[in-house]
Amino acid sequence: MKRISALLFTIALTASAWGADLSGHWVVETHNNDGTTRKTFLMLKQDGENLTGKVGFAWADQDIRDGSFQGDKLSFVVAYGHPPNERLIHWSGTVENDELHLTEARGRRAPEEMIAKRTSDDAGNPPEKLPVPELHEVPYNGLAKTPQMGWNSWNHFAGKIDDKTVREIADAMVANGMKAAGYIYVNIDDTWELDRDANGEIRTNKKFPDMKALADYVHSKGLKLGIYSSPGPLTCAGYEGSYGHEAQDAKTYAKWGIDYLKYDWCSAGRIYQDSDMRAVYQKMGDALQASGRPIFFSLCQYGRDNSWEWAPKVGGNSWRTTGDIQDNWKSMSTIGFGQNDLAKWAGPGHWNDPDMLEVGNGGMTNAEYRTHMSLWSMLSSPLLAGNDLRHVGPDILAILENKDVIAIDQDTAGHQATRLKKDGDSEVWTKHLANGDTAIALFNRGGAPAKIGVEWPEIGLHKKPHLRDLWSHRSVKAEKNGYSATVESHGVMLVRVSGGR
Repeated sequence: MKRISALLFTIALTASAWGADLSGHWVVETHNNDGTTRKTFLMLKQDGENLTGKVGFAWADQDIRDGSFQGDKLSFVVAYGHPPNERLIHWSGTVENDELHLTEARGRRAPEEMIAKRTSDDAGNPPEKLPVPELHEVPYNGLAKTPQMGWNSWNHFAGKIDDKTVREIADAMVANGMKAAGYIYVNIDDTWELDRDANGEIRTNKKFPDMKALADYVHSKGLKLGIYSSPGPLTCAGYEGSYGHEAQDAKTYAKWGIDYLKYDWCSAGRIYQDSDMRAVYQKMGDALQASGRPIFFSLCQYGRDNSWEWAPKVGGNSWRTTGDIQDNWKSMSTIGFGQNDLAKWAGPGHWNDPDMLEVGNGGMTNAEYRTHMSLWSMLSSPLLAGNDLRHVGPDILAILENKDVIAIDQDTAGHQATRLKKDGDSEVWTKHLANGDTAIALFNRGGAPAKIGVEWPEIGLHKKPHLRDLWSHRSVKAEKNGYSATVESHGVMLVRVSGGR
């Protein structure tokens, strides 16, 4: 999963009142509103004014850098992930009775108070590595003949998703035309889990009192329900993962009526090497096959270990090719325009996944969202909306429900577009369609309008074809030798080309 690509901690504490070395292990327990507890471990090493060590998250241990202890305050930085996806978390507090009384400030969220207590030096260590199976090919499950379409809870709701909201989203998808446009999956991301019962069966937390009843409700709307887990002991948000319970969880999902599993690497990286990844995902691929229910298998491992080369062999229907997307132009464009070299790995039943749609979440202009939707459709990417569909304006619905653009994504030939040419900030991408047509996208990544064009021989045409602008839904004039248009900043001209061969 998951949506955290870079993290920066700054802790400012009053230490003079304590008068002790900060070295050692500390644990912060955060009590969630759903009855679960998340633990973060601070593994500090102090040497005079220098502070080093690690911060242990559910998904990884991250090195401390730029740590210092000066006067009565200490600070350190933990950074991970890659630009442009950076996030900052600031902690401040005091030392009282050998406890760190902290306040966490994170982005626009209200500050949160918490306490860090000393703990044993082995606290937070991952469990012992389980053996990985011998490699084999998991049979194709017959799903995803075209890229999956639906909705996922994380981009807008993150951990604030619950049964009521999922039902309301399903209702909205039917009422506002999303279902009719082809969006079928309603996917619950992280934070639905509680723990395991005495028999090891996964249980839901109080936000989801009856997952089977929820699945029945979603199915009654003609939609499908998706769920989330990790091959590690913990999910990205620190909830119960499927480590050592793959077959058991798959049977539970089937019993509930689940149709889709997003399987996020996260804490598995604290136990396994990337070279183990295929075998680890194969365990769940086998389990889903044996569950007795067809369940879409979505691999979320951020493009590590060249997953596109082996993901179909573990039963994967799609696999992440990048880190988490953010709702801004730099993140979206960097990810989307970086997919060119992966085109040969996409096709019916198995798709490259550059992450979910941010359309409608407010961080980009409508022109940028049209580019986002156009680029993902040209790439034959999954179209998983991530906004609040209960409250969405007509302009955003017009982008998400553009059937001409969706038809490019859902074309049965399953070809992924490739870059035809690039000139500075101008790019031309083409995609060959099942009926012999060609989709051409003229992208302007620059800060000012630009004229962009293509000549017919460049796309294998020998005479003037018919052109349809897929955003205005109108025919446009084709010149004898080619086609060109002035494209707005961060915008796109997407046309479908018929005839001319």
